[in-house]
Amino acid sequence: MTRIFAIETKGLGIGYQLKGGKRKVVHDDLNLQLVPGEVTCLLGLNGAGKSTLLRTLCGFQPPLGGEIRLMGKPLSDYSQANFSLTVGVVLTEKTNAGGITVYELVSLGRHPYTGFFGQLKKRDREIIEQSLEAAGIAHKANNYVSELSDGERQKAMIAKALAQQCPIILLDEPTAFLDVTSRIETMVLLHRLAVDGQKAILLSTHDLDLAIQMGDCLWLQEKGRPMACGTPEDLIMSGAFESFFDKEGIVFDPATGKLNTEAPTSAIGVEGDFLTSYWVGNALVRNGYRPSPVKEGQLNITCKSPHELVAAFPDGRREKLRTVAELVSLIGVLRCVDI
Repeated sequence: MTRIFAIETKGLGIGYQLKGGKRKVVHDDLNLQLVPGEVTCLLGLNGAGKSTLLRTLCGFQPPLGGEIRLMGKPLSDYSQANFSLTVGVVLTEKTNAGGITVYELVSLGRHPYTGFFGQLKKRDREIIEQSLEAAGIAHKANNYVSELSDGERQKAMIAKALAQQCPIILLDEPTAFLDVTSRIETMVLLHRLAVDGQKAILLSTHDLDLAIQMGDCLWLQEKGRPMACGTPEDLIMSGAFESFFDKEGIVFDPATGKLNTEAPTSAIGVEGDFLTSYWVGNALVRNGYRPSPVKEGQLNITCKSPHELVAAFPDGRREKLRTVAELVSLIGVLRCVDI
């Protein structure tokens, strides 16, 4: 049985048609597959072409070559009305719909079914209320959009896309204007909607930590090289992240899933309680050392609990520490000594 992907591209070229028949190619030969029930995160540095790819998949700008298929059908076969029933789009720009209520904004998602001047029927209102509830913004239904926080406004825009009842949702930087709590809430919401509603959700983001934590699939995009696609874990363990994000003075650490300013070369051994060891390692990296397995001939830290650390020196001395702050102070004292 042939599997139908929500979005599938073959040999896709993206970019811009310039005057005089010239073209500016941003990326070519893209073979991508978007799967229902998953959140796919599109990652890349500024200028990599993330927004260009999303606009091309939306049909907002023509491809330079290749094929795009939505739910098994060529994108070119979709009328504007049928496209609106298939793909919901949430752009990064802040909406200017401040003069209408949240309910009225979300009701715009029903226009593909009612027509621009159509009247909302009972079923439409039920779907609007369900979308507000699913997006966690029902308690603000009667508020004006202008009264919302950035996080609430983003939830309202997601509710509008849900009201369209589309199998595919594309979002351009949905967490761009949000604080850390709202970013997490938005990603948790999108993941739940993908799983519960079997929707295919594609979003562009610069939030590496959240993408690794919440993305079922990642697309790593950079000019001049093939797109790397896969689960976060497979991409990290294959070295794809190190290849894509390592720049001069900045490296990706596969042990922590984070970008660091440089790769420490001096090692300090760490063992013991997992949670304590992880955060001790975080402090070591920040202070210029690499956490490693315990071995003779180096400083080793045994993590018995967050308030009981034991530093074992190469000469056999042992020192008990009560906090990571005390460990950092110890490292500072020994920084000029070969430890």
